[in-house]
Amino acid sequence: MRILNTKYYWLTYLLVAGICSCRGESNKGDNTDEKTAVAASQGTPVTVTTISTEPLVEYVDLNATATFLQKSYIKANVNGYVQSVNALLGRHVTAGQTLFTLKTKEAQSIGKAVNKLDPSFRFSGISNMKTSISGYITLLSHQAGDYVQDGEQLAVISDERSFAFLLNLPFELKQYLPQNNTVDLTLPGGTKLKGMVTESMPTVDPGSQTQSIVIKVPNSQTIPENLIAKVRIIKIKKMNATSLPKAAVLTNDVQSSFWVMMMIDSNTAVKVVVKKGMETNDKVEILEPKFNVADKILLTGNYGLPDTAKVTIAQKTE
Repeated sequence: MRILNTKYYWLTYLLVAGICSCRGESNKGDNTDEKTAVAASQGTPVTVTTISTEPLVEYVDLNATATFLQKSYIKANVNGYVQSVNALLGRHVTAGQTLFTLKTKEAQSIGKAVNKLDPSFRFSGISNMKTSISGYITLLSHQAGDYVQDGEQLAVISDERSFAFLLNLPFELKQYLPQNNTVDLTLPGGTKLKGMVTESMPTVDPGSQTQSIVIKVPNSQTIPENLIAKVRIIKIKKMNATSLPKAAVLTNDVQSSFWVMMMIDSNTAVKVVVKKGMETNDKVEILEPKFNVADKILLTGNYGLPDTAKVTIAQKTE
């Protein structure tokens, strides 16, 4: 009899515990639903910005290659042997400097025998090859002891006065060239130079349809040939453009329509269709409508909102 009462006791205990557990879970679910409802009533958290008026510049960056437009070729003027070389590859030379000394094959063969027969003849058979320009030796073809023929190339000198950057400009951008007489060049490493557009080559590359533009720069002695620099070509420049950050302007899949979400009261934002103008890396010009400086435009949290949405301003971004 005592064993039966014990069994009833444990069954009653388990039944009461199960009922209490179900009530606890039910209360927890009710609390979760209440929190979700409160969050929904508060609206989507967003940040806002305002319209700004500032200079805007739309530009395109293109590559330009450092080059020497003119080169001088030092050629032998006799048939003979290279007696001495006063040139090194990459060395800077000045106009009038002797680079090669040649000795004719006749002088090499008979030596000073002619002068012994007739001292007044003063035959040496020596020819000094001088450079007519200042620049850098970019090619050396012969060394001392080589036999060369009349007219054979000995060296190539790049004329330092002809140094320039060649910009390969797409022909459709040539319309912007008159307003870019002076351009900014950025070398690898960040060094910036001011360049002057001097002339355009009279031909266009048949494949890329680009035209070579000559840009002269100061202090060109420290710039090696074939170095590639970035050249900024300005397309449009406005001093007082009304703009918004890019993140504030939304668009459809085909980018045929643009709009922003504007606050109309403390917790309601509505869709406002806009007409945009020029665009930079982080700004978009707004042509229509005309916003006031006090208007609050959604900056973040605006994506995917309906035309009228309940929002909560979490932070104001100036």
